[in-house]
Parts: sequence; structure tokens; C-alpha cells
Amino acid sequence: MVVIKKDYFSIRQICQSGQCFRLERLQDGEGEKAGWESYGLTALGRYLAIGQRGEETSFDCTRDEFEKVWKGYFDLDEDYGRIIGGIDRKDSYLQEAAAFGSGIRILRQDLWEMIVSFIISQQNNIKRIRKCITYLCTRYGQEKRTEKGLVYYDFPTPGALAGASLEELYACNLGYRSRYVHETALLVAKEEIDLEAVRTMEYGRAREELLKLCGVGVKVADCICLFALHKTQAFPVDTHIKKVLEKQYPEGFPVKKYQGYEGTLQQYIFYYDLMKGKL
Repeated sequence: MVVIKKDYFSIRQICQSGQCFRLERLQDGEGEKAGWESYGLTALGRYLAIGQRGEETSFDCTRDEFEKVWKGYFDLDEDYGRIIGGIDRKDSYLQEAAAFGSGIRILRQDLWEMIVSFIISQQNNIKRIRKCITYLCTRYGQEKRTEKGLVYYDFPTPGALAGASLEELYACNLGYRSRYVHETALLVAKEEIDLEAVRTMEYGRAREELLKLCGVGVKVADCICLFALHKTQAFPVDTHIKKVLEKQYPEGFPVKKYQGYEGTLQQYIFYYDLMKGKL
């Protein structure tokens, strides 16, 4: 078990932010009574139990695993206070959005998983995306078991999804996205798109390469760049962001002012707009 204290780090906000679909809130009776929130994360071929109370976070793993895997995954070396502190004080909307979602961090997730996840995300809501991905993982992912006996499923490989029929993918509730997932899996499985090469590309080239995949448009490519490749200059524009830009930034978001971390600010805006609708 590893326990850290960290500001600007909220597992709840990250879970709700729409960037990670296999992080879920758990109902752990004793922990909840003591003020701890419990979460389970399946990522990078591993399962991680997480607890959080205020600025204190527990990771059910060894110190070595935390340092080699999860510290980078949760972007814990980045100074998010500096990013928030650099927001123009005259921009009251962005100030409010960043304060509201100040615990969000941009995760370093698996590239293939993010490609499929954000293809599925099109014209979809977070709850339904989670269900679709759960179906895919349970049906096509490798079954694994933690030391404590918990069964979980790895994310399906390109070969596994390329080998599935369209009818089988439709049965996972993917709808019209079934063809996109299938054709993209075929491209990657046949190495017509080299994901290892994409991982080393700068933002513009990576985005251009991702656009070659079936079902990947500009918004999806930017989501993949941001949440898998950690290209924090990527600024995905979906319906939530478009609505905010039209109302708050009719002349365009001031990207030049925030070069290098526009995507981080996009997450604050997205989360603020998303959650305000639920309050």
C-alpha cells in the first residue's frame, strides 16, 4: 500500500471527467464510513484499488509499481497549481471552471484503448460508453485475476477485435460504430498503422496519422492525442465545448495565451459544463 498527499488531485473528478472509462466508484462500507471514497481502475493490463480522503490518496500496490506505473499515469509530477495560477484573472469563466474542476489531471492512458474508446464515444454519453467498453472487455479481453482473487479483463487487442464479426460487435451495443472499430482493428492488426511510431510523433503528425483510422475525425483524434499521447496542446471540440466557445469566447479561445496546456484547460471547461447540467 502506498499513501500520498497531493493537492489538485481528485479521483472523483477524474472519474467523472470523461477521459477514462474504466475507473469506477466502489461502495466499500467501512472505508466510506471513515470518509474514504473507494475506486477501482483497470488500466495498462493491471487492476488498481484506490482510496481517497481529502488530499490523502492510497494506492493498493507496491512502491515500485507506484513509481514505475501509476505516478506517471496520473501525471503526479506536473504542477497543476501553476497551470491554474496562470489563467488570466480577467477571464472569470475560465477561473470558475478551473476552480470547479481543480482536481482533474490529464492521464497517460494506453493508445489503443483510447482509440477504440473515443471511436465508441461519438454521439454517446459517458454511462453508455462505459457499458459498451465493459461488454468488449468481458467478451474479447484476456481474463486476469489479482492476488486477492478479483477477476478483471484486459482491454481487447487489435487482433481480437479484428477477428470479431460485425454482428458480434453490434451485440456489444456499439451500433454504427461497430464497423469503425472493426476496420480500425484490422488496420492496426495488419500494421498498416504503426501505433509504436505514433507514440513518438509530435502532435501535428500524430493527429494526421490518427485521422487515417476509420471513424476517427478531428475531435476524436484530439481526444486520443490528449488522453493517450499526453499532447496537452490538443483542444478537442465537442458539443459541450462548442456551446461554451460560442457563448464565452465568440472570437475564439485564446490558445496562444495558454500554449502547451490548452487541453488541460479544455478539461476544466468540459467538466464544468457537464457537471453544471447535473447540479
